[in-house]
Amino acid sequence: MTEPGASPEDPWVKVEYAYSDNSLDPDDEDSDYHQESYKESYKDRRRRAHTQSEQKRRDAIKRGYDDLQTIVPTCQQQDFSIGSQKLSKAIVLQKTIDYIQFLHKEKKKQEEEVSTLRKDVTALKIMKVNYEQIVKAHQDNPHEGEDQVSDQDKFNVFQGVMDSLFESFNASISVASFQELSACVFSWIEEHCKPQTLREIVIGVLHQLKNQLY
Repeated sequence: MTEPGASPEDPWVKVEYAYSDNSLDPDDEDSDYHQESYKESYKDRRRRAHTQSEQKRRDAIKRGYDDLQTIVPTCQQQDFSIGSQKLSKAIVLQKTIDYIQFLHKEKKKQEEEVSTLRKDVTALKIMKVNYEQIVKAHQDNPHEGEDQVSDQDKFNVFQGVMDSLFESFNASISVASFQELSACVFSWIEEHCKPQTLREIVIGVLHQLKNQLY
């Protein structure tokens, strides 16, 4: 409704009419602006958190590769093929794999050496027991049979025992390499030089000699 005395084309009437329209609320525009600003700030925070997380992951990987280069000796040796350039991650990983494989081989080699040493100890213990028995028997009867057995008979007994042992020795020992020879010798001692085995050999030789003499 136009006020009395006012022209419908009066510009002040149009301005007043525009501000009196309930459909245009300046507060609504401010609300949309603040909401848009909040959304943009949330996106920035998420982007920043993701960037920080990714940086931490990269730093952890870098520290891991640095630790490998410190631990693995071959990573510290100069590689003339690449000069003074920094080792790439692929080279670090390959050198680490090679070093681990080397350690596995060394561990297996040491285990084999320990096993061989244990066999040596067992063989020496057997020999010690045999010598102790021989010494004790001689101490108990130092002069027994001195006048009844000749040196030739003693040699025949010794030769018979050695021949019997050599047969098993020759059948058990491999001479393909010194390492294989060493392992076979101690295995042969452990198997064929047991007190009971030696006793049976000596008894057999004595029976043969007795049959020859009588």
